[in-house]
Amino acid sequence: MRQDGTAIQPLDQTAEIKADSVLNALASSVLVLDSENRICRVNQAAEQLLRGSSSYLCSKTINDLLPPGSPVLGLIDQARRFGSIVAEYDVTLETPRIGSHSVDVQASSIAEEPGAVAVVIQLRSIAEKINNQLNHMGAARSVTGMAAMLAHEVKNPLSGIRGAAQLLDSSLNEEDQKLTKLIRDEADRIVGLVDRMEVFSDRAPLEREAVNIHMVLDRVQRLAEAGFGRHVRFHNAFDPSLPPVLGNHDQLVQVFLNLVKNASEAVGGVGGEITIGTAYSQGVRFALPGVKTRVHLPLTVWIKDNGPGIPEDMKRYLFDAFVTSKPNGSGLGLALVAKIIGDHGGVIEFDSIPGRTTFRVMLPMFKEDTTDE
Repeated sequence: MRQDGTAIQPLDQTAEIKADSVLNALASSVLVLDSENRICRVNQAAEQLLRGSSSYLCSKTINDLLPPGSPVLGLIDQARRFGSIVAEYDVTLETPRIGSHSVDVQASSIAEEPGAVAVVIQLRSIAEKINNQLNHMGAARSVTGMAAMLAHEVKNPLSGIRGAAQLLDSSLNEEDQKLTKLIRDEADRIVGLVDRMEVFSDRAPLEREAVNIHMVLDRVQRLAEAGFGRHVRFHNAFDPSLPPVLGNHDQLVQVFLNLVKNASEAVGGVGGEITIGTAYSQGVRFALPGVKTRVHLPLTVWIKDNGPGIPEDMKRYLFDAFVTSKPNGSGLGLALVAKIIGDHGGVIEFDSIPGRTTFRVMLPMFKEDTTDE
């Protein structure tokens, strides 16, 4: 429908068939919107992405399908307002219906139809997900080896140093005893750090079972609201039909408690908001070293905050040990998260801009005949 109220004239049948054939041959999702954001046309890739038939989608507006504040809606408005082509890369497209996806989006105005906009959505490469996950697993393995080395090579000498400082106490004056106390305290601090790193050691195979991820997230949120997240406003966007996760309940609690704690610290004081959501999608399938079968990860948990975002120079190394932006942080929290998710055969990724950071954890689904390899 044009802005003057007259109907958009259809193409002749032959041209219509050719146009549909071209659009359906594209791997990218294509949508055509009128001046009121009503969907006029979609190709098959868009039907798959948005989980709806052409007839269903063309009965909706794009605002019906995407949440308020979606960056895709902002791009559409820009293209319409300026009559130009605008694009944004590595955008998070997430709804309970379609799950969460990292996409590149291009919106362009259609000169022949005032107010109409064509939107092209390209899913970001699965290879990128695989590469990121392998990097995270490599970082976690390096910490595992370091933990074993430190436990043997550092804790034993420190015990001797602390004992010697304690023996010296009896023969020193009060002023010198302050120095031996400093030695003991620092030795205890280093031992405490090594003890924290020992959680990375591979002591036994991971025991996994059917886990209700919503029970895990509910527990994490209640712990946060009673403690470190008292100042935060929490929102939930759960898919109630989500099947059980194949995982370890206690370790998943540890993962999401860590992520929510980081988000709570990032958003600061008044006005901080965190959204915890879940979604089911076709997920990704890929092979990981040491795993005989291809991993299928259809279950996604995402945690989004409205904090200042992750510094650009830290993003590449965020899951490495000892990388932190906190003045008193050890930099082990996200390295441990990466290890636990890797042990589950899952994937963790994130995207961050000022005002919005989202961590997404993709996990395998429990099946009755599932057995750990």
